[in-house]
Amino acid sequence: MKILLTGATGQVGWELARTLLPVGEVIEVDRSQADLADTSSLRAIIQQYQPDVIVNPAAYTAVDKAESEQALAFLINAEAPGVMAEEAKKIGALLVHYSTDYVFDGTKSTPYVEDDATNPINVYGQSKLAGEQAIQSTEGDYLILRTSWVYASRGNNFLKTILRLAAEREELKIVADQIGSPTWARLIAETTAHIVRQAMFERQSSSFDPNVYHLTSSGDTSWHGFAQKIVDSVREQGKMELKNRAILPIPTTDYPLPAKRPTNSRLSTRRLEQQFGLTMPSWDNALRLCMQETV
Repeated sequence: MKILLTGATGQVGWELARTLLPVGEVIEVDRSQADLADTSSLRAIIQQYQPDVIVNPAAYTAVDKAESEQALAFLINAEAPGVMAEEAKKIGALLVHYSTDYVFDGTKSTPYVEDDATNPINVYGQSKLAGEQAIQSTEGDYLILRTSWVYASRGNNFLKTILRLAAEREELKIVADQIGSPTWARLIAETTAHIVRQAMFERQSSSFDPNVYHLTSSGDTSWHGFAQKIVDSVREQGKMELKNRAILPIPTTDYPLPAKRPTNSRLSTRRLEQQFGLTMPSWDNALRLCMQETV
């Protein structure tokens, strides 16, 4: 089996390049080879390699910058996935694509399920939803995996930012009224490998159904709770000197950003767990494992 992996140098792509190795031959491409802003080259590279599976973690992820770069965000997050879906259908390939909790407005009081009404409140979320819709409209074989609050031991993410700031500042102020489930990039990659194996078996037996699934850790916390757990983990390990003495909870209104964020980013993973026979680990257990190799 031949797997074409986009965004191979990103935090999720880097993990996927490793977890997909036992599944098939992984062809890694980065922006220099497959620029999602250049859809003609994207079509060409898919036709060149003729993969059985296309796994696409590449995306425009600058949430605040997207507010002023709407055209670019939609080109990369909406048009490019649609092109991938079209090319995948032509060659009979499965497309695995990642989306986000930001397709929802965050007003629901309980975790979102896949069939809840979408209503993104920022350009990034709108562009990711448009990507989902473009993929679905081709009526090919696809899996759309929505995730949230992604972090890793490498790259630019909330975990790395908190580690840097906690080493520099005695006091941090972190938003406490947005709730979600921090999700380790490796968990996303390992789950994807399992899903791809099962999906390809289902395709061979003509029992595969394209669908949208939520893929996150279980449990939830606030950004403040996430930050506190990161700092507590560092202190427990005793491997890194921190200047920080206090992490103060603040409301979203005290930390205004160009793009609005959902208050509730919790995603129910029940559909994924039932379909693929999985149990998603708690966010704090996954963080503990990630921290062992981070500091």
